[in-house]
Amino acid sequence: MPWNNNSGGGGGGPWGGGGQGGGPWGGKDNKPRGPFGGGPKPPDIEEVLRKGQDRLKNLMPGGMGSARGIVLIGLAVLVVWLLTGFYRVETNQQAIELVFGRPRDVPTGEGLQYNLPGPIGRVIKVDVTNQRSVTIGVGAAPDGRATRGQRTLATTENLMLTGDENILDVGFVVFWQVADSVKYVFNIPNPDETVKAAAESAMRQVIGRSQLQFAQTEGRSRIEQEAREEIQSMLNSYGAGIRITQLQLRQSDPPVQVIADFRDVQAARADKDRRINEANGYRNEILPRAKGEAEAIVQAAEAYRLEILNRAEGDAQRFISVYNQYTLAKDITTQRIYLETMEQILRKVNKVLIDKNGGGVVPYLPLPELRRAPGGAEPSPQPVPGGTR
Repeated sequence: MPWNNNSGGGGGGPWGGGGQGGGPWGGKDNKPRGPFGGGPKPPDIEEVLRKGQDRLKNLMPGGMGSARGIVLIGLAVLVVWLLTGFYRVETNQQAIELVFGRPRDVPTGEGLQYNLPGPIGRVIKVDVTNQRSVTIGVGAAPDGRATRGQRTLATTENLMLTGDENILDVGFVVFWQVADSVKYVFNIPNPDETVKAAAESAMRQVIGRSQLQFAQTEGRSRIEQEAREEIQSMLNSYGAGIRITQLQLRQSDPPVQVIADFRDVQAARADKDRRINEANGYRNEILPRAKGEAEAIVQAAEAYRLEILNRAEGDAQRFISVYNQYTLAKDITTQRIYLETMEQILRKVNKVLIDKNGGGVVPYLPLPELRRAPGGAEPSPQPVPGGTR
């Protein structure tokens, strides 16, 4: 056999340990060995227990039922019970220590801490750093948006009435953290439901004060801010120990059932705005022109006023100057005024001259008519009898 020892006396199996024969786990003295022949047989459990009891009896003379034994056992149990009061608080946690059900005023921070173990004491650990969120709006996707089919199944928590009596399908997410772990644990039984109810109520109040167009366009950021403040105010009144860190308004659209009618209304409003813009453009074109024409008329009237005023002032000055001359030489001024007046009166009438001394009608040569004679040639002046022309 390949396992035979040719130099020794007796052969052995592959696990043989010497020259004497034996079983696969046997040694030279054929005593029991380990399963691979590498050591002694494991100790007997009963033998170990019996030896332990003997040692305990030596420590406690009089046996387990003696007073000293009972005290030692009680002390050992007490030490073990007290050691179970150590606990560890992680970085993102706060621990609330309770003694006889009454919490301490200040939670403990991170690290190894100690509190009386149960049933006297108890420790409640609260995560105070991680962001928690509540989504308002059934059918919202993880990214905060909802498909048309999902939003069809939305319940009434999505539907909110605006200030102008329109209905909006509103979806939003509220992010919050634990601000006071003691209030958080003992004042509200279900934090998620409490935050959700407060958020829905606050958003309905804010949407109810807003117009539809405002809530869909430029008013979204303002609505987020007002709703967050309303939620925080409600939770503070509850003593919830919760801080609202952020509110994101994900959707503010009309309900799916009336989306087609809403689009028609939007188109009509767009037409209205277009017509208003066209009217404003026409007004901006006409008004400057009308203002220019009005200004021209005003300036012409002002020029006419100045002309009439200056003429009247000139006539008044002329009359005054004539009057001044009349006061100086009445006869001469009267004769001159008479002649000027007669000149103006007789300029355009036919005239007949009569001698005031009784000489009869004085012949008169109509020079203006002769100047307009046919042929255009001016006749030469003719002498008039009596020396008068």
